[in-house]
Amino acid sequence: MRKVIVGAMVSLDGVMQAPGGPHEDPTSGFRYGGWVAPLVDEVFGEEMDKLFRQPFDLLLGRKTYEIFAAHWPYAEEGPDDFIARTFNSIKKYVATRKGLDLTWKESVALRDAASGVARLKQEDGPALLTQGSTALVQTLLQSDLVDEINTFTFPVVLGKGKKLFDDAVKPAAYELAASRVSPNGIVIAKHIREGVVKTGDFAMDPPTAAEVARREKVQWEG
Repeated sequence: MRKVIVGAMVSLDGVMQAPGGPHEDPTSGFRYGGWVAPLVDEVFGEEMDKLFRQPFDLLLGRKTYEIFAAHWPYAEEGPDDFIARTFNSIKKYVATRKGLDLTWKESVALRDAASGVARLKQEDGPALLTQGSTALVQTLLQSDLVDEINTFTFPVVLGKGKKLFDDAVKPAAYELAASRVSPNGIVIAKHIREGVVKTGDFAMDPPTAAEVARREKVQWEG
């Protein structure tokens, strides 16, 4: 079986939109495109390199695919030539309900993201790694198809913008498998899917009369 691995650069408030530059995704008036660039450091580079050194195929949403397809096929002679060579040679699975001209070699359309990824997970092969692709990642989380989440959390708060999690995400427990903090304050963490959410209770047993009254009030307020 294949694993689905989410790779996400996020702000402290969970925004993923346009980390790479101001022209990447200015939709809905987003004004902070390129918020990652000033904070990139050696540790960030090492951890990204580690993520891309494992065997994987890319799993992308339509908009991220269009961003990548306009960049990586032309970047093999630049400073990111290793990533370019890797991205250009591997399979790219693209979640898109609309007709999309898949000009980037080794690209395959998935017309239904949830069922398509569920099918791919049953096959033998390398991991399926997401980059960006907020809507796709949320669909995968809603369908409980994510096995691992790798976050690169930058010390900025961006307010409005496309976010990693939304209210429709299926509750799930994750175990911290690895973590590191870079000199510029980027918190890098790998979380592995681990069962269901467990709950506990810090309340007094039996509850105080004040607590009983509070609970009744909350129930009444709905």
